[in-house]
Amino acid sequence: MTDTLNKVRRSKNMAAVKSHNTKPELIIRSALYSAGYRYRLHVKKLPGKPDIVLTRYQSVIFINGCFWHGHSCHLFRWPKTRQEYWKKKIGRNIYNDRKNTELLKSNWRIGIIWECALRGKSQIPLKNILTQIDDWLISDLPATEIQGQEVTNK
Repeated sequence: MTDTLNKVRRSKNMAAVKSHNTKPELIIRSALYSAGYRYRLHVKKLPGKPDIVLTRYQSVIFINGCFWHGHSCHLFRWPKTRQEYWKKKIGRNIYNDRKNTELLKSNWRIGIIWECALRGKSQIPLKNILTQIDDWLISDLPATEIQGQEVTNK
């Protein structure tokens, strides 16, 4: 399938994609705040600069876009144009995601919420996502991952 946008328009669209305060991030932050959780945002001193830092629980949450992090779900599809560029770009993001184990070594707990949990055909109701976060925060589990229609505790 060819791109329906010309190069200039596609470039503008991709440049407009934000790395902070994305819609999925705002949805989770709002739900956490409404549930009484207080947190810090994008702490630069922590490896990977987590989206949400829950200091009281020694926990961080990353909200990953399925496209940008190469998630194996229905929202991710390799682009048909500039394939080498995208393989390098997404590959770097996946490599950087693996660096988050530095947080575990520093006794931080890691939660990952995938975009597909919040939108698309595999979307999970927000109250269920919040319940999973609640359960994880009061548990001893070092990590949790929430993805569309599936929750994996580690």
